[in-house]
This record gives sequence, C-alpha cells and structure tokens, in this order.
Amino acid sequence: MSAIVAFANQKGGVGKTTSAVNIAAVLGKLGKKVLLVDMDPQGNATSAVGISKKEIKKSIYEVLIGTSDAEDAIITTKFKNLSVIPSNIALVGAEIDLLEIEKREQRAKITLDSLRDRFDYIFIDCPPALSMLTVNAFVAADGLIIPMQCEYFALEGLSQLIGTIKKVRQLYNPALQITGILLTMYNGRLNLTAGVVRELKKYYADKLFKEPISRSVRLSEAPSYGTPICYHDPYGKGALEYQAVAKELLTRI
Repeated sequence: MSAIVAFANQKGGVGKTTSAVNIAAVLGKLGKKVLLVDMDPQGNATSAVGISKKEIKKSIYEVLIGTSDAEDAIITTKFKNLSVIPSNIALVGAEIDLLEIEKREQRAKITLDSLRDRFDYIFIDCPPALSMLTVNAFVAADGLIIPMQCEYFALEGLSQLIGTIKKVRQLYNPALQITGILLTMYNGRLNLTAGVVRELKKYYADKLFKEPISRSVRLSEAPSYGTPICYHDPYGKGALEYQAVAKELLTRI
C-alpha cells in the first residue's frame, strides 16, 4: 500500500516541482517504486523527467474527467523505478470540466487509490494556486510536503496554506497531515534566512526537514536536460541534499 504525498505551495517559483521530481528520482534509485503525478497544467514535472508534452496521448486531464483509466496514462520513464502520469496545457480545462462532475473534489483520490498496490510512493505535483486541482490533490493525499523559500512573504503564504489544509480536513480528508516543510533556495549567510528559520522553528520545528536545499546552477539546469539531479550531477551538492531529504522522508512515512 503506497503513501500518497502532495507537494504544494500556492506561491510559484519556490522549488515545488524541482523537489517532487528529485525526491521521487532518489527514492527510485533507493529501490522504491514511485509514481509522479503531474497535476500542474504547465507540465514541468513531465518535461523534467524527459517526456515531451507534445507526444503525450493520455494525461492526468483525461484521467480526472473520466475519459481514460489511470493505468493507460502511466508512462515508465528511463529512470530507475520512476513512472509518471503526465500533464499538459489541456489540464487548464479541468477546472471548468470538474464543476459538472459528481464528487469532483474526489476525482484524484478515486483514481490514485486504485494504484496504491502498484507503488511504494505516489507523489502529486500541485499547481501554484489553491484551485480545484489542488483541492483534489489534498483530498487524495495522506501527507503534504511544503517547499518554501526563506522569505517573509513565504511565511504569510504558509499561514494561508495551513488554513486551506484545515478546511480540507474538516470537509473531505480528516487524516491529511503535513509530512514536512522543506526549505529551498537556501542561503545560510543571509540574515533574512536566519530570521525566517527562527520563526519556522518556533512554530513548526517538528515539521522542518533537517537538510535545506541550497541554490545551485546544476540543480537549475537539470530540467532542461530532462534529467533529475541525482542523474545529472550525482555527486553535486544539490543531489546530496535531495538524497538526505529523501532518506529523512523514509523515516517520516
């Protein structure tokens, strides 16, 4: 029975997709069977594992609206133990199409529950917005990983996200937990970083992953090669940091 983990933050550009892709790839190398579900219409997680969005025949969009089985949409990547349900711009239409579907908040849950026996972990890369797609991911998930930058606006966004999580718990998924908060684009030499970390430790010390993810050129360029960092630069700082986070995740779930 797999654990379903959503990577979420309503603020864009915080390393959400980068974290989902790279933790998934590390777990695959460690022998875990991982399914990465790209729930973002931008489809960045899809291209980050070397899949061309133009060549996709069935995506998460068709799965959510019920015109395709999840099994038929799964693509096996060239990376060890890593599969993906891809996304492309068609997913933009899901926001409207889901309004006409019964139990629209549970479409992802129904789909992914049927796949739990096939994988050790199912990761959902959410869009950078608190949309119906994000709600679907939260209803389906056992836990959330929240990547965030060390900025004060990020702290404000975190409090809004916590509010959304509480509503989803009340209405749809009382078991939903915050698996962890992951600091990204980290620069320990900045006073601002230190201040944000102090605030997070004050309220979420038990949720913070021990290893933050530093800014890295190699980490930023890896998606352009369609390759996770643990394959693109396996002994670099970014790869080692994500390896540490993935190993800590194994102890949390």
